[in-house]
Amino acid sequence: MKYDTRFINRNFLLKVYGVDSKNRRINRLVGVSGLVGLIGVELTEKFITRALNSKKDSVKCRLRRGLQVTLYFK
Repeated sequence: MKYDTRFINRNFLLKVYGVDSKNRRINRLVGVSGLVGLIGVELTEKFITRALNSKKDSVKCRLRRGLQVTLYFK
C-alpha cells in the first residue's frame, strides 16, 4: 500500500454505509483492513489521497455498487 496502516488509523475514522457483497446492510466504523476487504487496495489508496488533498473535515466517496465510504479527520 501507498500509505501505512498506522498513519491511516491515526488520522482518519473510516465509516462504511450501504449494502455489502452478501446483500447485508452495513453502517459501521471500520479499520484499514476492513475497508480493504470491502473495496480493495486501489480504491482505498485513491480515497485516502482524495481525503488528504481535500480541505474539508470529512470526505464522502460513493461507489456504484451501493457503498458509501466517509473519511473523517481526527
